[in-house]
Amino acid sequence: MTFSSLDREKMLGQMETEHYDVLIIGGGITGCGIALDAVTRGMKTALVEMQDFGAGTSSRSTKLVHGGLRYLKQFEVKMVSEVGKERAIVYENGPHVTTPEWMLLPIYQDGTFSMFSTSIGLRVYDYLAGVKRNERRSMLSREETLKLEPLLKTSALRGGGYYVEYKTDDARLTIEVIKEAVKHGTEAVNYAKVESFIYQNRKACGVVVVDQISNKKYSIYADKIVNASGPWVDTLREKDQSLGKKSIQLTKGIHLVFDQSRFPLKQAIYFDTPDGRMIFAIPREGKTYVGTTDTVYSGDIANPRMTKADRQYVLDAIQFMFPTLHIKEEDIESSWTGLRPLINEEGKSPSEISRKDEIWISDSGLITIAGGKLTGYRKMAEMVVDRLVTLFKEEGKTFGSCQTKTLPISGGNIGGSKNFPAFMDEKVKQGVKMGLSREESLKLTKKYGANVDQLYSYITSHSDEAKESGLPLCEFLQIFYAITEEMAVKPIDFFYRRTGALLFDIHWVRQWKEKVNAYMSSVFQWTCEQKETYQKELDRAIYDATTPEDEKKDDVKGKVS
Repeated sequence: MTFSSLDREKMLGQMETEHYDVLIIGGGITGCGIALDAVTRGMKTALVEMQDFGAGTSSRSTKLVHGGLRYLKQFEVKMVSEVGKERAIVYENGPHVTTPEWMLLPIYQDGTFSMFSTSIGLRVYDYLAGVKRNERRSMLSREETLKLEPLLKTSALRGGGYYVEYKTDDARLTIEVIKEAVKHGTEAVNYAKVESFIYQNRKACGVVVVDQISNKKYSIYADKIVNASGPWVDTLREKDQSLGKKSIQLTKGIHLVFDQSRFPLKQAIYFDTPDGRMIFAIPREGKTYVGTTDTVYSGDIANPRMTKADRQYVLDAIQFMFPTLHIKEEDIESSWTGLRPLINEEGKSPSEISRKDEIWISDSGLITIAGGKLTGYRKMAEMVVDRLVTLFKEEGKTFGSCQTKTLPISGGNIGGSKNFPAFMDEKVKQGVKMGLSREESLKLTKKYGANVDQLYSYITSHSDEAKESGLPLCEFLQIFYAITEEMAVKPIDFFYRRTGALLFDIHWVRQWKEKVNAYMSSVFQWTCEQKETYQKELDRAIYDATTPEDEKKDDVKGKVS
């Protein structure tokens, strides 16, 4: 099954001639997880996404597969237990996109947590989440805490709690999951927006999708339709005229990115702010990122942005916990803003609303999955597909049991997490022999896992094209792979979701954006208008990542408007 963006239009035409067991609307982590679970149980599966895969919430999280320690405060015991156990499963199935990260929770005299309550809480957390023996929590003295992170505020520091979470690349996790689903037979297309539902005897039996690139319309039919569109689930329920009493409450979170030379954080920190909210500060790839906020949101769902108030809140939190740094707004390199599609609970603040998930089935048969967390995506998918299996059984069709608990995602088939260090050593040596630097080989192996062999194969099979592209070899390998194996359609797909560079290496984006746009233009044979449109789209994304929506920078704005 192909997953090349060069075949998108052909695939949409093919999808119009098929009839599927299940059609999934939404290419975030939840929809992609459902596609993988469904297809590996034997269901004929299709998925459409109106933007790029992971373009919504699934590329804008705190980038942690974490157990939700904060939910113990809200007595969400079942959630802590379920998602805590899921962390290790996600890690084992994709060690190239998920890695353990020791987290430090500093404890202060007048803070939210005491040494005693933290010790008890982390012990319960270890038990509920089934934490491995070598990753269980420990309590640290004041001196031990400061040794781990000297930048912490020293006044009234009592000590710290030390425990393991898992760091991930949320966008790449999503891409690897859908690639594995496609490998097993799922037909998936991005930039295909559902315009309307098709009904027969008052039951939803298909959708009309509009290709956002060509504007062509296609009708796709399926026995069951799953609405896994995250922040857009209510929009689709309105199209289905099935918006009931329960609805989605969107909350917004932002993160700020700093270079390590300005914010030399040694240790991932989870700390409480003066108003009682919790913030993460995490070192990653030579950067430090800090977030998140938690505020009710009602603006543009597709393009949420930080405000000056959001930015100032995070800056104030940094000053509160790391007072010697004197971090200022001009130190910010990049930022991102994400939306959480939570199930509305009257009378609760954004931070108090549960992250639980629910399935709703409308009179038309539309199945909606709402709420949930990145960490629990596989379990959410299992729950949805279990429901599908039950519905199909009532109609006389049978399908198998869940296969995804021990199924490596694309790039993760390296024999488990224990083998990953040896695997990296071997692939780095191989890359160096083929003309890449050690740093480049390590970067590609970490990012693509077992799929790095495919990228290495291009060094000989597409050497002339690499030279003609005007891009350095390492950059060419990534953009060629993104187009032919990961359905990257636009430069923004490559720089944001396929590489994460817009967030963590914005200087690299600025350095290569014109050459990447020119290369993609030649591959897709864009018109001059298309080429200019996609360049402006990328410039706008760079501008949005560095500028609050309520702050104007006329010198930049004029170039991208």
